[in-house]
Parts: sequence; structure tokens; C-alpha cells
Amino acid sequence: MISSIHDFKNPFFIGIAGSGMSAIAQYLQGIGKSVSGSDRFFKAGESNETKEKLEAEGINCYLQDGQGITAETDIVVVSTAVEDTIAEVQKAKQLNIPIIKRSELLAMIAESKRTIAVGGTSGKSTTCAMLFDILEFAGVQPSIISGAGLVSLIKKGKIGNAKVGVGDWLVIEADESDGSIVQYKPEIGLLLNIDKDHKEIETLLDIFKTFKENSKRFVVNQSHPLARPFSQDTRQDFSWDGGDAGYKASGFSQQGLAISFKINGAAFKLNLVGKHNMENALAASAIAAQVGVGLDICSEALNKYEGIYRRNQVLGNKNGIWLIDDFAHNPVKCAAAILACQPIAPKVIAWFQPHGYGPTKFLRNDFVHEISNVLRPEDEIWMSEIFYAGGTTTKDISANDLINDLKAMHKRAFFVEDRNDFLGVVRPNLTRDCVLLLMGARDPSLEQYSKTIWEKL
Repeated sequence: MISSIHDFKNPFFIGIAGSGMSAIAQYLQGIGKSVSGSDRFFKAGESNETKEKLEAEGINCYLQDGQGITAETDIVVVSTAVEDTIAEVQKAKQLNIPIIKRSELLAMIAESKRTIAVGGTSGKSTTCAMLFDILEFAGVQPSIISGAGLVSLIKKGKIGNAKVGVGDWLVIEADESDGSIVQYKPEIGLLLNIDKDHKEIETLLDIFKTFKENSKRFVVNQSHPLARPFSQDTRQDFSWDGGDAGYKASGFSQQGLAISFKINGAAFKLNLVGKHNMENALAASAIAAQVGVGLDICSEALNKYEGIYRRNQVLGNKNGIWLIDDFAHNPVKCAAAILACQPIAPKVIAWFQPHGYGPTKFLRNDFVHEISNVLRPEDEIWMSEIFYAGGTTTKDISANDLINDLKAMHKRAFFVEDRNDFLGVVRPNLTRDCVLLLMGARDPSLEQYSKTIWEKL
């Protein structure tokens, strides 16, 4: 029976290239485990950057053909995307090797540290990264397990979504999309917001109720109406709209690619865009205060914050066109990403690749409502066909259905089925003072796609 991280030495990860899986794999390798894993994206004779970075950490990587699982393997870790029919799962069962979900393993890791769990529908990865940077700058020497790579760590040749520190504190991203957030029992729980995404609001309210009950201390966003009722003590909460909270942001301003504001009178300036990033910084600072870090230290740390992979990531400017890559994939995130780009230029052309036929159908009306509300008359929204990751699903919706809904609302909306045709078709619409915003998630080829667009822009 495996009930703690001390009960195994040789874990094997099926789907190790995934952001959540690779983060835990690196963490375990960093604390002395002998980690190995496989992924369907690893191909014989083909270069794979994630594989190379994992191997550089001492993690053994294999093709997803079962050869990596041996008699020495004492635990097999799977994500929710790994089906029981996969040969490696079958081999683990034949060898009687315990199989656990990624979230169960993360819960075990969280039990071993003083854990801060960041929850909410949007902003988790950014807030985790900001909080980690603050604590590291303050000399706390924290650890982090996140869903996205920190640019500061990526620059060192890392994947960037995990780091083992010698201090007591661990910052984790607590995911509500698969319900796994209810497994964590953190010392500090943070609730950023609650919006319809993978689940209905009623289901999310139940999930976050359990999250609160499992947290020793619980901090919420008083500016979010659905999060506000979960408050444990307003003195430790945060607000940006004048609500009752111990940490209040005010005076937001965005000048080009930088934002400035104050928290309880302390001045902050970050090289980021969007009001939502003020909110993330406010949340991170409120939590840092619970650990004993002052707002002046938070301000100084965040002034040096370099961002995270594919979150309003500025690739550069060519011929007056700013190219920005973003992980936005639910209605609220897409709207926030578009809004954040509007102060940069008088025209924003946003391209979006939805992921999953089920999620797109579930959120169709929400996508149309949120996106239509933020588009200015000169802005445009483009979509390519829904990303299909494999498996069994009913393909009973198209991204073009959302585009037609937006056209019916008199928005400048366009569908280009094959994303490889997008740049050629959109080029006549590009001006010498505009933002080209690329949005999408779950598709591992999106990073290369944005690089290709930049090269050809």
C-alpha cells in the first residue's frame, strides 16, 4: 500500500511529457527518486525538446511501448488522459505494480511540505509563478509544482514548471477541472475566481467548498462575487474594486506592455499586460503576507518577474505588428487576453483554436458572449477548427458555428479551417499598428505554430 512519497523509489510516468506530469516527475527526481517515463509524443529517431530536458535532469525516457516498465518499477503514475487500454497500463497490471493518478501523487507530495495550493478557474499558473518568485526573492527558498513553465527557469534550460527548494514551503497549482483539488489539504488555500469552464457553476461551488474545508487558512478574492462567500477572514483576503479586504489594489494603469498599480499604498510595476495580471499579483502578494513577506519585497520581486510560458507572451514586433502568444482557452480567459492587448494598439486581431468537441459545445454560448462583449468595432476574431487529441468523441460542432454566432452579432468574425492557411488569409487585414494575438491550449504544437507565424510574419 502506497500512502506517502516515502513508500516508493522508482516511479514510472505514462504521459510524462504533459505539463502536470513532467512537473511532478522533475520534483521527484529532485528529491532523490529514480524517475522514468514514456509519452506517445516520443518517436524513434525524432527530436523532442521535452524529452531532452527531462533526460538532462536524469529522468529516463522511453517510447510508449512498455519497455520502460520493469520489475524494479514500484509505482506507475497516470493522468486522466491515459486510458486503461494502453499497453503500459496492462503491463503494470500484469506485474502487479500499483497504479495511481497524477493528482493522488501530488496530494502525497503536498502532505510532505508546508503547501500553498492555488485554486480557481483562471490565473492559477501565473499566480503560482508570481508567488514563487516573491518567496524566492525573499530568501524563503520555496519549491514549486505548476502547470506552466516560468521564463526565468526556461532560460536556464529547464522545462520550467518545477523546482525543488530547500525551504519548507511548496507552491502548487490545484486543478478543479478534474475535481482533483478536493484531495489536497494545504496549509494555505487560495481561491482566485469561479467561472464556468470544464464544469457547471453548481458543481464548482461544491468542489471549492471542500477545498476550503481542507485548507487550514483560506484566502479569497473579495472582488469575485462567487468567491466572496468562501471567505474565512476578510483581513487576509484581497480586493481590487474597493471591497472589504486586508489587501486592496488601486490605481491600475497600463502603458503599452507594462502595468502599474498600488497595493495598500505600495507601488507596483510589472512588465505584463492586463488588469487580470494586477489581480494575480495582488493575490500572490496577499499570500506572501501570510508567510511573513512584506509588500515592499513583493513589489521589488514582481518588478523583476519575467512571466510564464504562453501567458501573454510577447514574441516581438515586426512592421508595427505585435505578436502575442497566449494559453487562453476558456471564455473568460479569451476575453481577458483580448482586453489586455487593446491598450497596445488600436486594432487587435485574435486567432483562437478551441480544444475538444465536448468542451467547445459545452461553452459555445459563453465563448460567444464573452468574446463579443470585449471586441471593439475595429477588432477581429478568427478561429480554426477544433483541436482533436484523439480518443472517442462525437464531432457534432465546429469552430465555424461559434464564428457564425459572432457574425450574427455583427462582429468581425472569420473562420479558416486549416490554421496553416491563417497567416496568408489574414495578411491583408494586418495594419502597421496592431496586435496579432494567438490563443489556444492542450495542443503541444501551438508553441511551434506561434514561432512559425513569427518567422513568416
